[in-house]
Amino acid sequence: MVNLMLKPTLFSFLMVAAGAMVVGAWLGRVSSVQAQDRRIFELRAYTALPGRLEALNARFRNHTTKLFEKHGMTNVGYWIPTDAPRSENTLIYILAHKSREAAEASWKAFRVDPDWKNAQAESEKDGKIVEKVESVFLRATPYSGIQ
Repeated sequence: MVNLMLKPTLFSFLMVAAGAMVVGAWLGRVSSVQAQDRRIFELRAYTALPGRLEALNARFRNHTTKLFEKHGMTNVGYWIPTDAPRSENTLIYILAHKSREAAEASWKAFRVDPDWKNAQAESEKDGKIVEKVESVFLRATPYSGIQ
């Protein structure tokens, strides 16, 4: 058995592969019109500071997901790993964007949104929440069923 904590590049590869499978499975159920677009997907993993995962989940649940939609991002899904230690400090999610350029524009608008700044400040009143953010952009393969 491979120890994923000792192989960060292997973990990163597996995270992308798992995310792609989840996206494919989820999007396999959308209408054929939606399935023919050329969306870009973004797999993101947030590592929370010790004891701050619930604060991160609350911020996403109460504010962030709505703000993503406001700025043109589609929430595909959110997950917490099942195995420790990542189950104690990691939030993984996937967003869909119309294009890479649309993703950049959405993130730019999101970061300066006063509602986001307020939600971030409120959620961090007891201290910073996020230690590390990883982001990978994904393109669907021709055989994924979402082309």
